[in-house]
Amino acid sequence: MTASAVRILLCDDHAVVRAGLRALLSSAAGIDVVGEAATGEEAVAMAARLAPDVVLMDLQLDGGMDGVTATRQLTSGPEGGPRVLVLTMFDTDADITRAIEAGATGYLLKAEQPEELFAAIRDAASGRTALSRPVADRLLTRLRSPRPALSGREQEILAQLARGLGNREIARALFISEATVKTHLGRIYGKLGVETRAGAVAVAKERRLLP
Repeated sequence: MTASAVRILLCDDHAVVRAGLRALLSSAAGIDVVGEAATGEEAVAMAARLAPDVVLMDLQLDGGMDGVTATRQLTSGPEGGPRVLVLTMFDTDADITRAIEAGATGYLLKAEQPEELFAAIRDAASGRTALSRPVADRLLTRLRSPRPALSGREQEILAQLARGLGNREIARALFISEATVKTHLGRIYGKLGVETRAGAVAVAKERRLLP
């Protein structure tokens, strides 16, 4: 351990995963795990107390604050806060977009090799972007082939979706059939790069597509 070691705070809701990461990172020169958090709320509180250089953040956390919200809080302080390096199993367009827009410095998948994780941590601590190759490929694909904008009807259905209405209720509200609602939902999911209703609403909020 040296005075210049990168100080790491782990945030994952699985104790076994945290223990595995701590053991793995202990084998890397110049990396010091200073704390572990099981929830987003714990990560925010511990970061304020421990002042880590990098928070290794899972996105899916049981109950309370999710990883994206925690990332936003950690990186939006007056002094910038720690760097946040997402480490997750999920690589959907919606997850990647939400994390990066929330302020994450990097986005890694849990399938990474240890050496790649170590290098990403050091890059994040230095303020450099660190992306898994599959994540970088997805982002480049999106930039090269931007999705078309939502139609007026799709925007109406998305707004109803955000209100928590089901397909039948949306159909009644807009005086269309349930089959038409399902067709439009499929197009909305495709354009937003999501697979669920919750994902569509989350991305729509992030991109300010809702009134």
